[in-house]
Amino acid sequence: MQIARAMDSYLRHVAIERGLSENTVAAYRRDLAGYADWLRDQHIDDTAAVTAVTLASFIADRAAAQPPMAASSLARLQSSVRGLHRFLAREGIEPADPSSNLRPPKQPRRLPKALTIDQVESLLDAAGPAPATEADASGNGGAAAGDLLGMRDRALLELLYATGARVSEIVQLDVDDAAHGDVLRVRGKGSKERIVPVGSYARAAVDAYLTRARPELSHRGRATPKLFLGARGAPLSRQSAWLIIQSAAERAHLTARVSPHTLRHSFATHLLQGGADVRVVQELLGHASVATTQIYTYVSVDALRDVYATSHPRAR
Repeated sequence: MQIARAMDSYLRHVAIERGLSENTVAAYRRDLAGYADWLRDQHIDDTAAVTAVTLASFIADRAAAQPPMAASSLARLQSSVRGLHRFLAREGIEPADPSSNLRPPKQPRRLPKALTIDQVESLLDAAGPAPATEADASGNGGAAAGDLLGMRDRALLELLYATGARVSEIVQLDVDDAAHGDVLRVRGKGSKERIVPVGSYARAAVDAYLTRARPELSHRGRATPKLFLGARGAPLSRQSAWLIIQSAAERAHLTARVSPHTLRHSFATHLLQGGADVRVVQELLGHASVATTQIYTYVSVDALRDVYATSHPRAR
């Protein structure tokens, strides 16, 4: 089969039959576009001409590229290419899978960077005002534009930290998803749905945003069921959420790089430090394998080592 047709078939398969997210499909498309360009340079335009040697040469070429690819990027590239050839063999389009012996590079263990509890509280306070009491709200006479966005930003960050959800999951929430009291319905990778508890602080922030800020923001744009809206009433994007967090981090004078995933790391780390079982954290994060969650246990062990080293009289 021609390379372009094979890739189109595979991408339709992962998007429709496997139900992968738009972001994952887009990443596969980028990887396979680079693979197609490389094959074209080798004068290969049909998947039947691809051999194990071809694939080994491709990966070696990518590994030697300048600037060098990160191990995680190279592993994802291999995964995309292997997925394509595995699909072609399974569907009977090609008689064999030339990628069957292709092994991903060993990646160094990279510990997530988590904020301390005090840093998280500073970040949340910098994002926007804490939810007002009913008396405060009734005497306010309407919130200013800055207050509207501040309430939204506070609700956004409170929800990210309270649930450990990915930012892509949070910006895709509809109002109805947050209308279940102390739980939140989240749709994760592969359209898998999970229920995550929501603490009282996040619940109060979301309720304040829904009551006082979102109605005004929604009037500025077309009607949408999305929970979080931008200043003009359109659904909030991942990029905008990232900028909101960056701005809050700057106002909180946090020197470490803070991203939406930082709050997810902090959520998991603080739960484990508080005694939560790793399998409970796995369910809350929506990880398919507990092995993915166990990296956070190393963070907690490192924290214990630091405390021991600074506190025990004979630690050094």
